[in-house]
Amino acid sequence: MPEQMIDLRGDCARCFGLCCVALPFTASADFARDKPAGTPCPNLRDDHRCGIHARLRDKGYTGCTVYDCFGAGQKVSQVTFGGRDWRDGPRADARRMFDVFPVVRQLHELLWYLTEALTLPAARPVHADLRRMLERTEALTRGTADELAALDVPAHRQQVNVLLLRTSELVRAGLGGGSKKKNRRGADLMGARLKGADLRGASLRGAYLIAADLSGADLRGADLIGADLRDADLRDADLTGAFFLTQPQLNAARGSAGTRLPESVTRPVHWTA
Repeated sequence: MPEQMIDLRGDCARCFGLCCVALPFTASADFARDKPAGTPCPNLRDDHRCGIHARLRDKGYTGCTVYDCFGAGQKVSQVTFGGRDWRDGPRADARRMFDVFPVVRQLHELLWYLTEALTLPAARPVHADLRRMLERTEALTRGTADELAALDVPAHRQQVNVLLLRTSELVRAGLGGGSKKKNRRGADLMGARLKGADLRGASLRGAYLIAADLSGADLRGADLIGADLRDADLRDADLTGAFFLTQPQLNAARGSAGTRLPESVTRPVHWTA
C-alpha cells in the first residue's frame, strides 16, 4: 500500500469508538440488534475497544467487519476535538462530535481516491489538478466542528468526481476500456453470471454486483469506485491494477488465496484459503 494511504485507515487506538457510537444500525443480516445513532453499542468497552472484535461475524455483526472510517475516527477525536473524549464533556459536545464524524468520513474517503489517483501514471495530465483538490480537501478536514457541520459535502464531492472521472478515462483508455461493452457504470448486475468474464479496463462505477459470480474474471485496470460487491464471488479473479477499490468493498465480497489484488488493499482474513 502506498505510504500516503496508510493514514487513511482507521486507527482505533487513537479514536474514541466513534463508529460504535455515532452511527445507527438496524437488526438484520448485518447486525444482531438495533442501535440508534448516538448510543454506544453494547459491545463497546470502557477503553473504546470492541469486546467481541475477534468474533464479530460469529456474533451477527458482519456489518462491522466491512466498515472502514478511512481514518476519520482519529481525525475527529484527536484533531477536531483535540483529544477530548465524548464521555467527559457536555452532551451537546458529544452530539456535535457524532454529527461531524460522518462528514469527515466522507471527506477522508475522497482523500483516499485522490491519493490513489496521484499514483496512477496514466492520470499524469490531471495530476496538478488532483494535487490541488487533495490539498483543498485535506484543509476542509481540519476545519472547526462548526465549519464541518455546515459543509456542503455533496457539492464538494461533485467537484472531486469530475477529476476522478477524468482519471478513470485516462487510465482505462490504454486498456480498451473506452468501448460501450466495457461501460457498466451503474449497471444492475446483481447475481450476474460473469465467471471468467473479460472486464479488463471496464467502468463498474456504482454497479450493483451483489452476489455476482466474478470467479476467475479479468478485472485488471477496472474502475470499481462505488461498486457494490456484497457477497460477490471473487475467487481466483484478477484485480491487478483495478483502481478506486476500497477495503470495505473487498471485505464485503468473497475471495480466495488465488484472488489477485491491487497494492492498495489487503486480503480479508475471512476469505477461503
